[in-house]
Amino acid sequence: MRRIAKGCRGYRNYRRKIQLIEIIIGAAMIIGQLVARNFTDNQAAKNILTVLAVLMVLPVANVASPFLAAIRYPAPKDSFYQAISPYENRCLMLYELIVTSKEQIIPIDAAAIHQTGVYLCCTGPKLDKAKAETFLKGMFSAHSLGSHIKIFSDEDSFKRRLKSLKTAETDDTNRIEMEAALLKQLSM
Repeated sequence: MRRIAKGCRGYRNYRRKIQLIEIIIGAAMIIGQLVARNFTDNQAAKNILTVLAVLMVLPVANVASPFLAAIRYPAPKDSFYQAISPYENRCLMLYELIVTSKEQIIPIDAAAIHQTGVYLCCTGPKLDKAKAETFLKGMFSAHSLGSHIKIFSDEDSFKRRLKSLKTAETDDTNRIEMEAALLKQLSM
């Protein structure tokens, strides 16, 4: 399986497959340890195998938690990528990020990072745009990145915004790269 970097097309499906494999392997190890304790007569060995199985539950649960949170958000269709790909020369594009805050999950289908601001396409049905924008603005300002952040809940308005963006006039690549890195760090 080819590794797909965070922020690239296909990341959600790739990460979902990796997490599923990790969960299956972890569950198999837990079950194997519990079954193995039935094949020994030594009480100390039984206790050790039980403790090992119990200790294995936490790492498997740590993998299963983001898997279960992200499974509700499928990757965008190819038509979405084809519609926004002509605008990739105007700004830095990130795809398929899922940012979590204390209050909600923010599924970012595409993020356009431009010198005028950060524009996000989030088609999640239960997204509270105001809370999400407040959270992201707080995170950006905490990292000394006072960018304008706008979340679009439908693809058409996001495409219209991309169409209105001009090619970067100043060389502000350092700030844009820092904003992209922050979005990747916030994403699961």
